[in-house]
Amino acid sequence: MVKQKDNKKVIYWLLTGCVLIFIMVVVGGITRLTDSGLSISNYKLITGTIPPLNEAQWQEEFELYQQFPEYQKLHYHFTLEDFKGIYFWEWLHRVIGRVIGLVFIIPFIYFLVTKQLTKKTIKKSIVLLILGGFQGFLGWYMVKSGLVDRPDVSHFRLAAHLTTAFLTFAATLWVALDLIFPQKKQVDKKFRNLVIVGYLVLVLQIIYGAFVAGLKAGLLHNHWPFMNEGKFMHHTVYILEPFYKNLIENPSGIQFIHRTFAYIVVALILVIWFQGKKLPRTKYQNIALDSLFILVFVQFVLGVFTIIYQVPLWLGVAHQVGAFLLLSAMTFTLHRFSK
Repeated sequence: MVKQKDNKKVIYWLLTGCVLIFIMVVVGGITRLTDSGLSISNYKLITGTIPPLNEAQWQEEFELYQQFPEYQKLHYHFTLEDFKGIYFWEWLHRVIGRVIGLVFIIPFIYFLVTKQLTKKTIKKSIVLLILGGFQGFLGWYMVKSGLVDRPDVSHFRLAAHLTTAFLTFAATLWVALDLIFPQKKQVDKKFRNLVIVGYLVLVLQIIYGAFVAGLKAGLLHNHWPFMNEGKFMHHTVYILEPFYKNLIENPSGIQFIHRTFAYIVVALILVIWFQGKKLPRTKYQNIALDSLFILVFVQFVLGVFTIIYQVPLWLGVAHQVGAFLLLSAMTFTLHRFSK
C-alpha cells in the first residue's frame, strides 16, 4: 500500500523539531546567563556526548578549563564543584543540539526512503537541515571567540548564533504550517506586506537583544522609562568615535537602541492588529492576530522588568522565551495571511 505523502507523521516530525529548538533556546539562555558557555573548551562531536564519569575525568576537564581566559580572568576562584555547575548547562545545551540533529536526519531519511514526502517538502527539508548544520557551526564559531584572549564570546557571533536558531525554528514552523494548512486562499497583498515589515523589524530587535546579551548591556541604565539621571538618552549612548560604533559596539548605545526599538515593535504590531481586524478573517487568522497583540505587551513588560531588576536569571530567560513566542506568533500571522 502506498503511504500518503506529507501525512500527519511528517507534521508531527516537524513540530517535534520546533519543540526541541525551543527547549534548546531556553537552555541556551540559561547557559549564557550563568556564564556557562565557555566551560567545555575541547569540542568533541561524538565522545563529548558523555560527560565526565569519575573524579579523575572531572579533574582533567577542570584543568583544561583553567588554561583559558575565562578561568584566568573571571573564574579564578572556582572550585571543582563550581566548575561542575557551569559544565552541566553547556553540556546539556550541546547534547540537545545533537539530539535535534538526529531527530531531523533519521526521520527525514526514513520518510525519503518510504516516499512519504512530496518534492516540495523534500527541498524544504534539505534547507532546514542546512540551517541546522549552519547553526551548529555558528555555535562552535561563537565559543571559539571566547577561548583566545578574552573571557567573553563575540557579541556579533552570539547574535548570529541566536538569530539563526530563531530563524531555523521559524522556517521549520513554516514548513509544518504549509502541511497543516494546504488550502489556498485570497491574499490581501498590502496587509501581507505590512506583516513582512513587522517581521523584519522584530528580527532586527531580536538581533539587538542578542547584542545586549553579548555585551551584558542589560546591567547598565537600570531605570525605566528613562535611562540614568532622568534622561531618555544618556550621554554615554554616543561617546564612541566614529559615531557608527555606538550602534554596534557601545553597550549603552546598544541598550538605548534595543529599549527604544521596543516601542516601534509594539506600535507596528498594534497597526497590524488594527488593520487585520478590518479584513474578513478565518478562525486561525483571528487567533494569530490576538496572540500577537497579547504577546507583544507581555514581552514589553518582561523587557522593562528585566532592565529594572538587572537581568536576574529567571527574568532573562523569560524575556528570551517571550521573544521566541512573539516570533512564533508573527510567523503564524504571516503564514495565515500569505497563502
